[in-house]
Amino acid sequence: MNRVLVLLHLLAVIVWIGGMFFAHACLRPVAAAQLPPPQRLPLLAAVLGRFFVVVGWALVFLWGSGIIRFAQAGAAIPASWLAMVGIAAVMTVILAVIVFRFHRPMVAAVAASDWPQAGAAMNTIRQLVLPNLLLGVFTVAVAVLGA
Repeated sequence: MNRVLVLLHLLAVIVWIGGMFFAHACLRPVAAAQLPPPQRLPLLAAVLGRFFVVVGWALVFLWGSGIIRFAQAGAAIPASWLAMVGIAAVMTVILAVIVFRFHRPMVAAVAASDWPQAGAAMNTIRQLVLPNLLLGVFTVAVAVLGA
C-alpha cells in the first residue's frame, strides 16, 4: 500500500511540475513568438483551463496520499516531510490565486476580445508560475535529499 501511495504522490508531482515547466518554458514562449494576441490568448486560456482541471485532480491525489502517509507515520514524521507540506501549501495557494484571481478573468477577457486585459492576466499568470515552478523543484530536492 505504501508503494502505491508513493507512486500516486510522485505521479501527481510530475503532472503539476512537468505541466508548469512545459507551459512556462515551451508553450507560452513559442505561442508568444508565433501567434498574435487574438490567436495566442484563446489558445493559452483553453490550454491552462484544461491543465488546471488535471492539476486539480493531481492535487487530490497529492494531498490525499500525503495525508495518508502522515497518518501512517504517526509521531515519527521526518523533517523533510514537514518541509514538503509547507512548500506544497504555499504552492497550492499560489495555484488558487492563479486560477481564481487571474485565469478566470483572462477567460472572460478572451470571450470579450479584450486582448490588453487578457494579455495582462496572462503576464501575471506567467510571473506567478515561475516561483511556483521553482518551489516545486525545490520540494523535489527536499524529498530526494532529505530522505
